[in-house]
Amino acid sequence: MTASLDDQTRAIVTACIPALEAHGLDITREMYSRLLADPAIAELFNRSHQKSGEQPTALAMAVLAYARHINDLGTLTGMIERIAEKHVGLNILPEHYPHVGQALLGAIAHVLGDAATPEIMQAWGNAYQFLADVLMNRESQLYKEKEEAPGGWRGWRAFTIRQRVAESGDVTSFRLEPTDGKPVVLHKPGQYLTFNITVPGEGSQRRNYSISSAPDSRGYRISVKRAAGGLVSGWLHDHAKEGTELLVSAPAGTFTLPEETANHPVVLLSAGVGLTPFIAMAEAAHKAGRKAPLHYVHGTHTPQSEAFGPRVRELAKDGTVQADIFYTRKNDTAAAGQNVQTHEGHISAAWLKAHTPADALYYLCGPDAFMQSVIAGLKAEGVPESRIKHEVFGSASTPEDALHAA
Repeated sequence: MTASLDDQTRAIVTACIPALEAHGLDITREMYSRLLADPAIAELFNRSHQKSGEQPTALAMAVLAYARHINDLGTLTGMIERIAEKHVGLNILPEHYPHVGQALLGAIAHVLGDAATPEIMQAWGNAYQFLADVLMNRESQLYKEKEEAPGGWRGWRAFTIRQRVAESGDVTSFRLEPTDGKPVVLHKPGQYLTFNITVPGEGSQRRNYSISSAPDSRGYRISVKRAAGGLVSGWLHDHAKEGTELLVSAPAGTFTLPEETANHPVVLLSAGVGLTPFIAMAEAAHKAGRKAPLHYVHGTHTPQSEAFGPRVRELAKDGTVQADIFYTRKNDTAAAGQNVQTHEGHISAAWLKAHTPADALYYLCGPDAFMQSVIAGLKAEGVPESRIKHEVFGSASTPEDALHAA
Protein backbone atom coordinates (compact mmCIF):
# COMPACT_ATOMS: atom_id res chain seq x y z
CA MET A 1 0.00 0.00 0.00
CA THR A 2 1.42 3.41 -1.01
CA ALA A 3 1.40 6.10 1.68
CA SER A 4 -0.14 9.13 -0.03
CA LEU A 5 -1.96 10.83 2.83
CA ASP A 6 -0.71 14.35 3.60
CA ASP A 7 1.35 15.01 6.72
CA GLN A 8 -1.37 17.02 8.46
CA THR A 9 -3.95 14.24 8.05
CA ARG A 10 -1.58 11.62 9.39
CA ALA A 11 -0.58 13.84 12.34
CA ILE A 12 -4.21 14.50 13.32
CA VAL A 13 -5.20 10.83 12.99
CA THR A 14 -2.22 9.84 15.15
CA ALA A 15 -3.22 12.42 17.76
CA CYS A 16 -6.67 10.80 17.89
CA ILE A 17 -5.33 7.42 19.06
CA PRO A 18 -6.09 8.07 22.77
CA ALA A 19 -9.64 9.08 21.88
CA LEU A 20 -10.06 5.89 19.83
CA GLU A 21 -8.71 3.80 22.69
CA ALA A 22 -11.27 5.38 25.01
CA HIS A 23 -14.27 5.77 22.70
CA GLY A 24 -13.66 3.60 19.62
CA LEU A 25 -16.33 1.06 20.48
CA ASP A 26 -18.88 3.80 21.21
CA ILE A 27 -18.11 5.28 17.78
CA THR A 28 -18.55 2.01 15.90
CA ARG A 29 -21.74 1.13 17.79
CA GLU A 30 -23.17 4.50 16.84
CA MET A 31 -21.97 4.03 13.27
CA TYR A 32 -23.75 0.70 12.91
CA SER A 33 -26.95 2.05 14.43
CA ARG A 34 -26.96 4.63 11.64
CA LEU A 35 -26.08 2.14 8.91
CA LEU A 36 -28.62 -0.47 9.97
CA ALA A 37 -31.43 2.08 9.84
CA ASP A 38 -31.29 1.59 6.04
CA PRO A 39 -32.76 -1.86 5.22
CA ALA A 40 -30.81 -2.09 1.94
CA ILE A 41 -27.54 -1.59 3.81
CA ALA A 42 -28.55 -3.65 6.85
CA GLU A 43 -28.87 -6.83 4.81
CA LEU A 44 -25.15 -6.67 3.96
CA PHE A 45 -24.24 -7.40 7.58
CA ASN A 46 -24.37 -10.49 9.78
CA ARG A 47 -27.03 -9.43 12.26
CA SER A 48 -25.99 -12.00 14.84
CA HIS A 49 -22.60 -10.26 15.01
CA GLN A 50 -24.45 -7.00 15.66
CA LYS A 51 -26.45 -8.50 18.53
CA SER A 52 -23.37 -10.08 20.10
CA GLY A 53 -21.29 -6.93 19.64
CA GLU A 54 -18.69 -8.75 17.53
CA GLN A 55 -19.01 -6.53 14.46
CA PRO A 56 -18.65 -3.17 16.26
CA THR A 57 -15.70 -4.60 18.22
CA ALA A 58 -14.00 -5.87 15.07
CA LEU A 59 -14.39 -2.50 13.34
CA ALA A 60 -13.22 -0.56 16.40
CA MET A 61 -10.05 -2.67 16.52
CA ALA A 62 -9.48 -2.27 12.77
CA VAL A 63 -9.89 1.52 12.98
CA LEU A 64 -7.49 1.65 15.93
CA ALA A 65 -4.95 -0.48 14.02
CA TYR A 66 -5.31 1.89 11.06
CA ALA A 67 -4.65 4.94 13.24
CA ARG A 68 -1.66 3.34 14.98
CA HIS A 69 -0.04 2.45 11.66
CA ILE A 70 -1.05 5.52 9.62
CA ASN A 71 2.66 6.41 9.24
CA ASP A 72 3.61 2.89 8.12
CA LEU A 73 0.73 1.85 5.89
CA GLY A 74 2.61 -1.09 4.43
CA THR A 75 2.06 -2.85 7.74
CA LEU A 76 -1.66 -2.93 6.96
CA THR A 77 -1.36 -4.96 3.75
CA GLY A 78 -2.47 -8.24 5.36
CA MET A 79 -5.45 -6.62 7.08
CA ILE A 80 -6.49 -4.89 3.85
CA GLU A 81 -6.33 -8.15 1.93
CA ARG A 82 -8.45 -9.97 4.50
CA ILE A 83 -11.08 -7.20 4.50
CA ALA A 84 -11.14 -7.03 0.70
CA GLU A 85 -11.67 -10.81 0.44
CA LYS A 86 -14.51 -10.59 2.96
CA HIS A 87 -16.11 -7.69 1.07
CA VAL A 88 -15.94 -9.55 -2.24
CA GLY A 89 -17.59 -12.57 -0.65
CA LEU A 90 -20.37 -10.34 0.65
CA ASN A 91 -20.66 -8.57 -2.72
CA ILE A 92 -19.83 -5.13 -1.32
CA LEU A 93 -19.83 -2.59 -4.16
CA PRO A 94 -18.39 0.94 -4.61
CA GLU A 95 -21.82 2.49 -4.11
CA HIS A 96 -21.91 1.13 -0.56
CA TYR A 97 -18.84 3.06 0.59
CA PRO A 98 -20.39 6.56 0.80
CA HIS A 99 -23.02 5.19 3.19
CA VAL A 100 -20.31 3.81 5.47
CA GLY A 101 -18.26 7.01 5.32
CA GLN A 102 -21.25 9.18 6.17
CA ALA A 103 -22.19 6.93 9.08
CA LEU A 104 -18.62 6.78 10.42
CA LEU A 105 -18.05 10.54 10.30
CA GLY A 106 -21.46 11.18 11.80
CA ALA A 107 -20.67 8.76 14.62
CA ILE A 108 -17.31 10.42 15.33
CA ALA A 109 -18.99 13.82 15.55
CA HIS A 110 -21.77 12.45 17.76
CA VAL A 111 -19.52 10.62 20.24
CA LEU A 112 -16.70 13.15 20.48
CA GLY A 113 -18.99 16.20 20.54
CA ASP A 114 -17.15 19.51 20.74
CA ALA A 115 -13.81 17.65 20.58
CA ALA A 116 -14.61 16.77 16.96
CA THR A 117 -13.21 19.98 15.50
CA PRO A 118 -13.49 20.78 11.78
CA GLU A 119 -9.81 19.88 11.43
CA ILE A 120 -10.36 16.46 12.99
CA MET A 121 -13.43 15.79 10.87
CA GLN A 122 -11.56 16.79 7.70
CA ALA A 123 -8.62 14.54 8.58
CA TRP A 124 -10.86 11.54 9.24
CA GLY A 125 -12.77 12.22 6.04
CA ASN A 126 -9.48 12.15 4.14
CA ALA A 127 -8.29 9.03 5.96
CA TYR A 128 -11.55 7.19 5.32
CA GLN A 129 -11.63 8.08 1.63
CA PHE A 130 -8.02 6.98 1.17
CA LEU A 131 -8.71 3.61 2.77
CA ALA A 132 -11.97 3.25 0.83
CA ASP A 133 -10.13 3.87 -2.44
CA VAL A 134 -7.51 1.25 -1.56
CA LEU A 135 -10.22 -1.30 -0.74
CA MET A 136 -12.32 -0.54 -3.81
CA ASN A 137 -9.30 -0.88 -6.10
CA ARG A 138 -8.28 -4.20 -4.58
CA GLU A 139 -11.84 -5.49 -4.58
CA SER A 140 -12.21 -4.60 -8.25
CA GLN A 141 -9.14 -6.73 -8.97
CA LEU A 142 -10.47 -9.63 -6.89
CA TYR A 143 -13.90 -9.56 -8.55
CA LYS A 144 -12.19 -9.70 -11.95
CA GLU A 145 -9.82 -12.53 -10.91
CA LYS A 146 -12.64 -14.65 -9.47
CA GLU A 147 -14.90 -14.08 -12.46
CA GLU A 148 -12.23 -14.86 -15.07
CA ALA A 149 -10.80 -17.97 -13.37
CA PRO A 150 -11.88 -21.29 -14.92
CA GLY A 151 -15.25 -22.11 -13.36
CA GLY A 152 -15.35 -18.71 -11.68
CA TRP A 153 -18.20 -16.24 -11.35
CA ARG A 154 -19.11 -12.83 -9.98
CA GLY A 155 -21.97 -12.07 -7.62
CA TRP A 156 -24.41 -14.73 -6.44
CA ARG A 157 -24.60 -18.11 -8.17
CA ALA A 158 -27.26 -20.74 -7.56
CA PHE A 159 -26.05 -24.00 -5.99
CA THR A 160 -28.10 -27.08 -5.13
CA ILE A 161 -27.56 -29.26 -2.07
CA ARG A 162 -26.79 -32.72 -3.46
CA GLN A 163 -26.01 -34.50 -0.19
CA ARG A 164 -26.41 -34.04 3.57
CA VAL A 165 -24.20 -35.98 5.99
CA ALA A 166 -24.32 -35.86 9.81
CA GLU A 167 -20.67 -35.59 10.93
CA SER A 168 -21.48 -35.48 14.65
CA GLY A 169 -24.40 -34.68 16.94
CA ASP A 170 -24.35 -30.99 16.02
CA VAL A 171 -22.30 -30.74 12.78
CA THR A 172 -23.82 -31.48 9.36
CA SER A 173 -22.05 -31.40 6.01
CA PHE A 174 -23.72 -30.13 2.84
CA ARG A 175 -22.37 -31.09 -0.58
CA LEU A 176 -23.09 -28.23 -3.00
CA GLU A 177 -23.03 -28.31 -6.79
CA PRO A 178 -23.92 -25.48 -9.19
CA THR A 179 -27.51 -25.65 -10.36
CA ASP A 180 -26.39 -24.86 -13.93
CA GLY A 181 -24.26 -28.02 -13.97
CA LYS A 182 -21.13 -26.15 -15.03
CA PRO A 183 -17.71 -26.45 -13.32
CA VAL A 184 -16.67 -24.35 -10.35
CA VAL A 185 -13.42 -22.57 -9.62
CA LEU A 186 -10.92 -24.63 -7.63
CA HIS A 187 -10.70 -23.11 -4.16
CA LYS A 188 -7.57 -22.87 -2.04
CA PRO A 189 -7.93 -25.13 1.01
CA GLY A 190 -8.75 -22.89 3.97
CA GLN A 191 -11.03 -20.56 2.01
CA TYR A 192 -14.72 -20.04 2.71
CA LEU A 193 -17.96 -19.52 0.82
CA THR A 194 -20.38 -16.67 1.50
CA PHE A 195 -24.11 -17.42 1.39
CA ASN A 196 -27.13 -15.18 0.82
CA ILE A 197 -29.91 -17.11 2.55
CA THR A 198 -33.47 -15.89 2.92
CA VAL A 199 -34.88 -17.16 6.21
CA PRO A 200 -38.69 -16.93 6.31
CA GLY A 201 -39.77 -14.07 8.53
CA GLU A 202 -36.17 -12.83 8.90
CA GLY A 203 -35.24 -11.70 5.39
CA SER A 204 -31.88 -12.00 3.65
CA GLN A 205 -29.00 -13.24 5.80
CA ARG A 206 -25.33 -13.43 4.80
CA ARG A 207 -22.98 -15.94 6.36
CA ASN A 208 -19.49 -17.37 5.75
CA TYR A 209 -18.74 -21.09 6.05
CA SER A 210 -15.35 -22.70 5.48
CA ILE A 211 -15.06 -25.20 2.67
CA SER A 212 -14.35 -28.59 4.22
CA SER A 213 -13.41 -30.50 1.05
CA ALA A 214 -10.37 -30.69 -1.20
CA PRO A 215 -10.49 -28.66 -4.44
CA ASP A 216 -12.95 -30.23 -6.88
CA SER A 217 -14.27 -28.66 -10.08
CA ARG A 218 -17.71 -30.23 -9.52
CA GLY A 219 -18.58 -28.43 -6.29
CA TYR A 220 -17.86 -27.78 -2.61
CA ARG A 221 -18.67 -29.11 0.83
CA ILE A 222 -19.38 -27.02 3.91
CA SER A 223 -19.80 -28.39 7.43
CA VAL A 224 -22.03 -26.35 9.73
CA LYS A 225 -22.40 -26.55 13.49
CA ARG A 226 -25.84 -25.86 14.91
CA ALA A 227 -25.11 -22.81 17.05
CA ALA A 228 -27.24 -22.13 20.11
CA GLY A 229 -29.83 -19.63 18.89
CA GLY A 230 -28.15 -19.56 15.47
CA LEU A 231 -30.65 -18.22 12.95
CA VAL A 232 -28.95 -19.47 9.77
CA SER A 233 -27.22 -22.56 11.16
CA GLY A 234 -30.53 -23.64 12.68
CA TRP A 235 -32.33 -23.08 9.37
CA LEU A 236 -29.72 -25.09 7.50
CA HIS A 237 -29.99 -28.00 9.95
CA ASP A 238 -33.79 -27.97 10.05
CA HIS A 239 -34.86 -26.94 6.54
CA ALA A 240 -32.01 -27.27 4.01
CA LYS A 241 -32.61 -30.63 2.35
CA GLU A 242 -31.11 -32.39 -0.65
CA GLY A 243 -32.44 -30.39 -3.58
CA THR A 244 -32.57 -27.08 -1.71
CA GLU A 245 -31.09 -24.20 -3.72
CA LEU A 246 -28.73 -21.65 -2.15
CA LEU A 247 -27.10 -18.46 -3.43
CA VAL A 248 -23.32 -18.55 -3.11
CA SER A 249 -20.43 -16.22 -3.97
CA ALA A 250 -17.02 -17.42 -5.18
CA PRO A 251 -14.48 -18.81 -2.67
CA ALA A 252 -12.68 -16.14 -0.68
CA GLY A 253 -10.19 -15.81 2.17
CA THR A 254 -6.48 -15.69 2.85
CA PHE A 255 -6.20 -18.41 5.52
CA THR A 256 -4.42 -20.87 3.22
CA LEU A 257 -1.20 -22.87 3.09
CA PRO A 258 1.26 -21.14 0.74
CA GLU A 259 3.17 -23.34 -1.71
CA GLU A 260 6.39 -22.85 0.24
CA THR A 261 4.87 -24.78 3.18
CA ALA A 262 4.75 -27.96 1.09
CA ASN A 263 8.18 -28.97 2.42
CA HIS A 264 7.77 -27.53 5.92
CA PRO A 265 6.18 -29.11 9.04
CA VAL A 266 2.72 -27.67 9.73
CA VAL A 267 0.49 -28.08 12.78
CA LEU A 268 -3.25 -27.75 12.13
CA LEU A 269 -4.65 -26.78 15.51
CA SER A 270 -8.40 -26.55 16.09
CA ALA A 271 -11.24 -26.80 18.57
CA GLY A 272 -14.91 -27.49 17.89
CA VAL A 273 -16.06 -26.72 14.36
CA GLY A 274 -12.78 -24.85 13.75
CA LEU A 275 -11.56 -28.07 12.15
CA THR A 276 -13.40 -27.41 8.87
CA PRO A 277 -10.62 -25.56 6.96
CA PHE A 278 -8.13 -28.15 8.22
CA ILE A 279 -10.17 -31.06 6.89
CA ALA A 280 -9.96 -29.37 3.49
CA MET A 281 -6.19 -28.93 3.88
CA ALA A 282 -5.71 -32.55 4.95
CA GLU A 283 -7.86 -33.84 2.09
CA ALA A 284 -5.84 -31.73 -0.35
CA ALA A 285 -2.58 -32.99 1.16
CA HIS A 286 -3.82 -36.56 0.68
CA LYS A 287 -4.56 -35.88 -3.01
CA ALA A 288 -1.21 -34.18 -3.54
CA GLY A 289 0.82 -36.84 -1.75
CA ARG A 290 2.36 -34.34 0.66
CA LYS A 291 5.62 -35.58 2.22
CA ALA A 292 6.35 -32.93 4.89
CA PRO A 293 4.87 -33.56 8.36
CA LEU A 294 1.25 -32.48 8.78
CA HIS A 295 0.21 -32.67 12.42
CA TYR A 296 -3.54 -32.50 13.14
CA VAL A 297 -4.33 -31.51 16.73
CA HIS A 298 -7.98 -31.13 17.65
CA GLY A 299 -9.95 -30.46 20.81
CA THR A 300 -13.58 -31.47 21.37
CA HIS A 301 -15.79 -32.54 24.27
CA THR A 302 -16.37 -36.24 23.56
CA PRO A 303 -16.03 -38.80 20.75
CA GLN A 304 -19.70 -38.13 19.97
CA SER A 305 -18.99 -34.43 19.37
CA GLU A 306 -15.93 -35.15 17.19
CA ALA A 307 -16.78 -34.31 13.58
CA PHE A 308 -14.93 -36.20 10.82
CA GLY A 309 -13.47 -38.67 13.33
CA PRO A 310 -13.51 -41.68 10.95
CA ARG A 311 -12.07 -39.63 8.08
CA VAL A 312 -9.25 -38.24 10.22
CA ARG A 313 -8.32 -41.77 11.22
CA GLU A 314 -8.26 -42.84 7.56
CA LEU A 315 -5.96 -39.93 6.73
CA ALA A 316 -3.75 -40.84 9.67
CA LYS A 317 -3.62 -44.51 8.71
CA ASP A 318 -2.35 -43.71 5.23
CA GLY A 319 0.24 -41.33 6.65
CA THR A 320 -1.25 -38.03 5.48
CA VAL A 321 -1.49 -36.70 9.04
CA GLN A 322 -0.27 -37.43 12.53
CA ALA A 323 -3.35 -36.86 14.71
CA ASP A 324 -3.78 -36.03 18.40
CA ILE A 325 -7.34 -35.66 19.64
CA PHE A 326 -8.06 -34.05 23.02
CA TYR A 327 -11.36 -34.78 24.78
CA THR A 328 -12.27 -32.26 27.47
CA ARG A 329 -14.74 -34.60 29.20
CA LYS A 330 -13.70 -37.92 30.66
CA ASN A 331 -14.77 -40.90 28.56
CA ASP A 332 -13.84 -44.49 27.89
CA THR A 333 -14.88 -44.70 24.25
CA ALA A 334 -12.22 -42.62 22.47
CA ALA A 335 -10.89 -44.52 19.48
CA ALA A 336 -7.18 -44.20 18.80
CA GLY A 337 -5.55 -45.81 15.77
CA GLN A 338 -2.49 -45.87 13.59
CA ASN A 339 -0.83 -42.44 13.85
CA VAL A 340 -3.68 -41.31 16.15
CA GLN A 341 -3.31 -40.58 19.87
CA THR A 342 -6.19 -39.60 22.15
CA HIS A 343 -5.90 -37.54 25.33
CA GLU A 344 -8.09 -36.25 28.13
CA GLY A 345 -8.10 -32.54 28.93
CA HIS A 346 -7.35 -29.37 27.01
CA ILE A 347 -4.66 -28.64 24.42
CA SER A 348 -1.82 -26.70 26.03
CA ALA A 349 1.08 -24.74 24.62
CA ALA A 350 3.47 -26.76 26.77
CA TRP A 351 2.21 -29.99 25.20
CA LEU A 352 2.53 -28.49 21.73
CA LYS A 353 6.06 -27.34 22.42
CA ALA A 354 7.02 -30.84 23.56
CA HIS A 355 5.24 -32.85 20.86
CA THR A 356 5.49 -30.85 17.62
CA PRO A 357 8.52 -29.95 15.47
CA ALA A 358 10.60 -27.06 16.78
CA ASP A 359 10.32 -25.20 13.46
CA ALA A 360 6.63 -25.94 12.82
CA LEU A 361 4.16 -23.43 11.42
CA TYR A 362 1.02 -23.29 13.58
CA TYR A 363 -2.37 -22.73 11.94
CA LEU A 364 -5.21 -22.13 14.39
CA CYS A 365 -8.98 -22.02 14.01
CA GLY A 366 -11.67 -22.23 16.66
CA PRO A 367 -13.47 -20.21 19.35
CA ASP A 368 -11.89 -16.87 20.26
CA ALA A 369 -11.05 -17.92 23.82
CA PHE A 370 -9.29 -21.07 22.57
CA MET A 371 -7.19 -19.16 20.06
CA GLN A 372 -6.28 -16.37 22.46
CA SER A 373 -5.15 -18.89 25.08
CA VAL A 374 -3.10 -21.03 22.69
CA ILE A 375 -1.52 -18.07 20.89
CA ALA A 376 -0.48 -16.47 24.18
CA GLY A 377 0.89 -19.82 25.35
CA LEU A 378 2.88 -20.45 22.17
CA LYS A 379 4.42 -16.98 22.36
CA ALA A 380 5.32 -17.60 26.01
CA GLU A 381 7.01 -20.83 24.90
CA GLY A 382 9.16 -18.83 22.49
CA VAL A 383 7.35 -19.50 19.22
CA PRO A 384 7.78 -16.43 16.96
CA GLU A 385 4.61 -14.65 15.91
CA SER A 386 5.62 -15.18 12.28
CA ARG A 387 5.04 -18.92 12.72
CA ILE A 388 1.51 -18.53 14.15
CA LYS A 389 -1.40 -18.04 11.73
CA HIS A 390 -5.02 -17.84 12.77
CA GLU A 391 -8.43 -17.41 11.21
CA VAL A 392 -10.88 -14.88 12.67
CA PHE A 393 -14.55 -15.33 11.75
CA GLY A 394 -16.01 -13.09 14.42
CA SER A 395 -14.50 -10.19 16.27
CA ALA A 396 -10.86 -9.26 16.39
CA SER A 397 -10.32 -8.86 20.11
CA THR A 398 -7.23 -6.68 19.79
CA PRO A 399 -5.78 -4.37 17.14
CA GLU A 400 -3.04 -6.94 16.65
CA ASP A 401 -5.69 -9.56 15.83
CA ALA A 402 -7.18 -7.19 13.28
CA LEU A 403 -3.76 -6.61 11.82
CA HIS A 404 -2.30 -10.11 11.77
CA ALA A 405 -5.20 -12.57 11.49
CA ALA A 406 -4.94 -14.87 8.48
